[in-house]
Amino acid sequence: MNRIRFTRQAASPNETKPVVADAPVMVEPKPAPAEPPVPSGGISREDRELIEQVQSRLLSESNAVNNGRDPEYLNRRIATLVNEQLEMSGRVVSERERMRLARLSQAEMLGFGPLEPLLSDESITEIMVNGPDQIWIEREGRLVETNARFADENHVRRIIDRIISPLGRRCDETMPMVDARLPDGSRVNAIIPPLCLNGPSLTIRKFFKHPLSGADLVRRGSATPELIEFLRACVLGRLNVIVSGGTGTGKTTLLNVLSSFIPEDERIITIENAAELQLQQRHVITLESRPANIEGRNEIGIRELVVNALRMRPDRIVVGECRAGESLDMLQAMNTGHDGSMTTLHANSPRDALHRMETMVMMAGMDLPIRAIREQISSAINIIVQLERMQDGSRRITHVSELTGLGSEAITMSDLFVFQRQGIHEGRIVGRMVPTGIRPRFMERLQQLNITLPPQVFGVAPMGRG
Repeated sequence: MNRIRFTRQAASPNETKPVVADAPVMVEPKPAPAEPPVPSGGISREDRELIEQVQSRLLSESNAVNNGRDPEYLNRRIATLVNEQLEMSGRVVSERERMRLARLSQAEMLGFGPLEPLLSDESITEIMVNGPDQIWIEREGRLVETNARFADENHVRRIIDRIISPLGRRCDETMPMVDARLPDGSRVNAIIPPLCLNGPSLTIRKFFKHPLSGADLVRRGSATPELIEFLRACVLGRLNVIVSGGTGTGKTTLLNVLSSFIPEDERIITIENAAELQLQQRHVITLESRPANIEGRNEIGIRELVVNALRMRPDRIVVGECRAGESLDMLQAMNTGHDGSMTTLHANSPRDALHRMETMVMMAGMDLPIRAIREQISSAINIIVQLERMQDGSRRITHVSELTGLGSEAITMSDLFVFQRQGIHEGRIVGRMVPTGIRPRFMERLQQLNITLPPQVFGVAPMGRG
């Protein structure tokens, strides 16, 4: 019997996820009721039996096989089969229930099952599946357990396969963990037994359908207008920027905002493990690493992509995250004419970011003395922007620090802006970024490029005002 694998139609990161098409489910024409959402709770045994019967019939149809890559046809056909199966079983349901069952079947067969309503909820920023019986979400910085459930571990595995198979990746006993992305660009990590004892685990960092802007960061309290203006000047002035922070602090989001300040006439090459950046400029080349195949060969890592990017005539290189030896290649690129490059790394403070950068350069396998490594770092990097996730779940920029040189023992650094905490109001941390009053050493460079910053950015009152 012919078999068919149904997958979502791939979309570019800038496109929104396609909405499942409506299907006729009524015999007599009546005004269409509001379309019910896919339920977020567990699926009853009766509903699951219906879905399995519809799926079995769909897989046996030659027309479905021939039109397997036409989502609209499949959605309509699934809705029709749901109606027919209800009639065959003698199950009497309301019109709204028919529509609910049709959309539930479509989500199970073509979409991501119980994750569908969570993926479509724009207030949710992260989805965490801890085996079939626990699905957690992050909303407004807080973790909440949902009532959504998978049927069993095999159900979770099917959804994982549905996510990664269009990307040519696999997750099985020989390769039990994988990084991938959804068609809308959301980042996905999956890990299965024997590595994960809870059962198949899935973590989805959701992709903003509309990229956040500097104004959005100000509105969310993550930055001040003066700080955004300063960072914009740094990007236009082609300073090399490191965005540092812990897991889930918003490093990629900030990198997106900073990248949006790059002029349209520059050639940008982005390098990531899983493509997440949403650059709106037209002259952008997106490179993505490739994991090893089943034989453990043909892996293409970030380091190889950075080296290759240098041969592609880039004006800017934006690396989603430096984790290991690619840090040395990134520093060398910054020191050899590729000014204005940016990347992120995991660290809890600007000073920790420098220590981590030193460690990652050592991972490149070159026997460099620590003094030489620190010279590379101090001459390549201009500023470090530190992010922190606060106790209330909010994400804030806490430091903007300038690297000022190399002392006898360590790299010297000055804080230009720091987060000043003022207290707590209704469970939310109150505070703002304030300038330290230190004038950056690169101001003369900005002035030569005709980039000016108003005095109030650095906390200085304009002339003639108190």
